[in-house]
Amino acid sequence: MTAILQTVDTPDGPFTILEEDGRVLASGWTDDPARILGRLRADRVPQDAASGRALSAERVLAYYDGDLGAIDDVPVAQHGTTMQTSGWDALRRIPAGRPLTYSEFAAHLGSPTAVRAAASICARNAAALFVPCHRVLRTGGALGGFAWGLDVKMSLLQREATK
Repeated sequence: MTAILQTVDTPDGPFTILEEDGRVLASGWTDDPARILGRLRADRVPQDAASGRALSAERVLAYYDGDLGAIDDVPVAQHGTTMQTSGWDALRRIPAGRPLTYSEFAAHLGSPTAVRAAASICARNAAALFVPCHRVLRTGGALGGFAWGLDVKMSLLQREATK
């Protein structure tokens, strides 16, 4: 099946989704398909990605219209180590408006001393928003990093805190 790339306008800027077989492979706040494809391991980049209508695009718009749960059950396909895939699954269970610190996230993964590994799981997350790595903060509440910019991370956290 052909992979689909679609960009939608959001209050945080253009958001591009790469889907294949109805599952999000990668996504983020850019209108540059190369940046989205670049989030994937080279051996996982679809060779036939074309512009089209992504099934998850409506869910992104619903999220921005206030339905924060609209993204929760969108199918996602990410490939990584067992720890990474477990971590990405765990990120999907962090409720909107209830962010964790990297230390809390590491403890949640069963490895309280593996704070760097927890941060790496967030950094390697290709399916931004659908796997809400933006909900993990530094100890003390500092934002930490975010591939799509700290302004986007702050906006997402503020949006989720008000609901």
